[in-house]
Parts: sequence; structure tokens; C-alpha cells
Amino acid sequence: MHKGRLEAFSDGVIAIIITIMVLELKAPENAHSLSDLIPLLPVFLSYVLSFVYVVIYWNNHLHMLQATREVRGTVLWANVHLLFWLSLIPFATAWMGQNEFAAAPTALYGVVLLLCAVSYVILQNSIIAIEGPASRLATAVGRDRKGKISLSLYVVAIALAFIEPLVSNACYLLVAGIWLIPDRRIERSLRPS
Repeated sequence: MHKGRLEAFSDGVIAIIITIMVLELKAPENAHSLSDLIPLLPVFLSYVLSFVYVVIYWNNHLHMLQATREVRGTVLWANVHLLFWLSLIPFATAWMGQNEFAAAPTALYGVVLLLCAVSYVILQNSIIAIEGPASRLATAVGRDRKGKISLSLYVVAIALAFIEPLVSNACYLLVAGIWLIPDRRIERSLRPS
């Protein structure tokens, strides 16, 4: 099966996710000065963090599919699984921002991010299972230290949300920082020999 339809469908869903998130940003009524925007700062910061996350997933998803030769049913289902969890980011973002990074919304945000990461690993492993341990993707990912560190940080951040939500958010920022640059392991594997 050709991967072009998978890429196009995923791109469309991710574009809709970003659109839904930006629609949650509501301008205050009867506000005439910049100081009227200060109460919206948590909502805006939540949006920025989530926008970065969605773009990171889009970028790395694109790179992963570039390293992929074959797509089968298991990959299609694993991809839809990833898109499902990504589609919950707007809800978690809105709840966390509207409640000024309170414990439960911050923890839920982390749970959604954790499940996005787990589903990404499932998709990655589905592709590797088809293409084999010597495939470009398998070679590029290796032991996936970056992925394992990210999963661990999410678990820690979820627990910390009930102690100090700002530290939890710092963990989410750290994971985003780790993945901000497209996965160089995959980029290296795509270069002609």
C-alpha cells in the first residue's frame, strides 16, 4: 500500500487540531488596553506549548514516514491511534489554560501527552515490525533513548502536577525542547550513502 494517503490524511487531521486550538483563543469583550489581555496569559501559554507539541509530532511523523517503504493495515491502525490522542490535545490545552495550570488539568494534559508518545512508539514499532530490524527506521531509532527519556519525564510530570504544577509544566517544556529539532537520527538515515 502506498503511504501517500496516510500522509495526506494525517496532515489534514493535524491541521484541524491546530485550527481547533486557535479557535479556543477568545478575545476579551470590551477590552481596550493590553493590560486587559493579562488574564488570558495562561490560555495563551497553554496554546503555545500545545502548538509546539502538535508541530513536533507533525514534523517527526513526516520524517518517520519518509524513512518508511511499506504501509499495511497495522500501520494504518497505529496511525489512527496516534491521531486519536493528538485530537485530545485541544481539550486538555483549553482545560489547563482556563484553569490557570491547576493540578488536575495539568495532570490530564500530561496524561494526554504521555498517551500521544506511547501511540507514537506503537506506530514506530508497527513500521519496524513490517520492515525489519535492519530497516532505515529501525537503524535510525536504535534503542530510542530519547523516546524512553520522554516517556519517563511525562510520568514524573503527571505525578508532580499534584505537588507543583509549574514544575510539571517545566517537564513538558523540557520534553518539547528535546524533540523540537526534527529527529536527526532519521534525517541521517535518509541521506544518500
